[in-house]
Amino acid sequence: MTTTKRPARDLRASSKTKALALHPNATAHAVAVPPGERRLRLGEWTYAPAPETTPVKIDSAYGLFINGEFTKPGKTFATINPANEKKLAEVTSATAADVDRAVRAARKAQETVWGKMPGRERAKYLYRIARLIQEHSRELAVLETMDGGKTIKESRDIDLPLVAAHFFYYAGWADKLEYAFPGRKARPLGVAGQVIPWNFPLLMAAWKLAPALAAGNTCVLKPAETTPLTALHLARIFQEAELPPGVVNILTGAGETGAALVGHPDIDKIAFTGSTDVGKKIAAALAGSKKKLTLELGGKAANIVFDDAPIEQAVEGIIAGIYFNQGHVCCAGSRLLVQEGIYGEVIRRLRDRISMLRVGDPLDKNTDIGAINSKPQLEKIKELVASGVSEGAALVQPKCKLPKAGYFFPPSFFTGVTAAHRIAREEIFGPVLSVMTFRTPEEAIERANNTPYGLSAGVWTDKGSKIFKIASKLRAGVVWANTYNKFDPTSPFGGYKESGFGREGGIHGLQPYVTLG
Repeated sequence: MTTTKRPARDLRASSKTKALALHPNATAHAVAVPPGERRLRLGEWTYAPAPETTPVKIDSAYGLFINGEFTKPGKTFATINPANEKKLAEVTSATAADVDRAVRAARKAQETVWGKMPGRERAKYLYRIARLIQEHSRELAVLETMDGGKTIKESRDIDLPLVAAHFFYYAGWADKLEYAFPGRKARPLGVAGQVIPWNFPLLMAAWKLAPALAAGNTCVLKPAETTPLTALHLARIFQEAELPPGVVNILTGAGETGAALVGHPDIDKIAFTGSTDVGKKIAAALAGSKKKLTLELGGKAANIVFDDAPIEQAVEGIIAGIYFNQGHVCCAGSRLLVQEGIYGEVIRRLRDRISMLRVGDPLDKNTDIGAINSKPQLEKIKELVASGVSEGAALVQPKCKLPKAGYFFPPSFFTGVTAAHRIAREEIFGPVLSVMTFRTPEEAIERANNTPYGLSAGVWTDKGSKIFKIASKLRAGVVWANTYNKFDPTSPFGGYKESGFGREGGIHGLQPYVTLG
């Protein structure tokens, strides 16, 4: 790594701290420096560019993956790189007729091949897929970054290892379903329709496909409109693994394609990850039908920091909780609840820490925060941030230069937030944190649960008994203790209330794809 020295920048709190705010109406939160305390001199070093150079072949146009083969491209739409707004490829928009062909291919494969295949043979295919994902992991990571905007170090070091791990994990269960459900006979449901979001395209595909295939189901997968490429390249891995035709079918398109899949009469199961609004529509559409449904929807998680927590560790957990993947995380710790006694210190450290985050080219290995996934999402983030300012909260942003092209937003946090603010109630799905305070554990619990969502939460304290007590009273599907955003294929994930129902991951992730006799 090459480093270049430049003049030091002293970020001591003063009236000049208002320069930290990039929003025209924002005011930076100035916290007095205790007498004699030494402050970090940030910005003394800069990093030379470290671009990812792994070549990735992207076709000019992609068809649909149906019955083990790619169709010729039909009516297409463009998928772009959000970091530079350049077109990557044209992708076919699946019609209702395409959905029908894919479902019929999946039904035939399930009834004639995959459903009848012994579990140990299905496991061989899943193991083969997992190994091929590992072999192609670097190029898949680059493609994920180019199509979605997330940083290469997140795609390379987090997403792709977890993708392979999920296939490995469920391959191990394929011939052991009787142990997963002791005393019960597990049978596959049939054909699963799966709709995945744009924030973790390949990882969500693995979350959906691996347990369904292990249980003997066949699948029709619809990736998000803005991030279809890694799913299509995953289809090539299925071909390389010689997965029987029709076992997995991949249809690209917009909401109309997803609606056609959800409404198809020959689908036995729908699994959806995405917004709460769309999830409600799917639940209403399937009401009264025999289709099984799991929903993993939005969140507005509370990250609770008590005054006995290790502050430096907690601040790193706050950063990981909200700025990971540009805040495009349904379980992001977007509401920070800090006990009043340590509020000043936490804010001071948090302000310093976000000043060190590097925003820019996602393919640069030094970048911490990449591009916002799309222009509409960027506009949504800006609109909600503007509402926070207009409602009286104080916005803090580091002084950083954003790229001229692409969709970027600086890491931000608000102080002076109340439960009535939109930024405390609505899912922003961006790198924006709302900070609030509490005095007692009971108040922390009440504030944390004061949300229509219930996907995740975090607790920071050095007392194990407090962790168990607080976690047991939080209405959240996942509670992290002294860490945040840690995932493992053996651990179930899912929420309560408007965050959905059903679980993915672990043994629990198998149950939505089987009938038990």
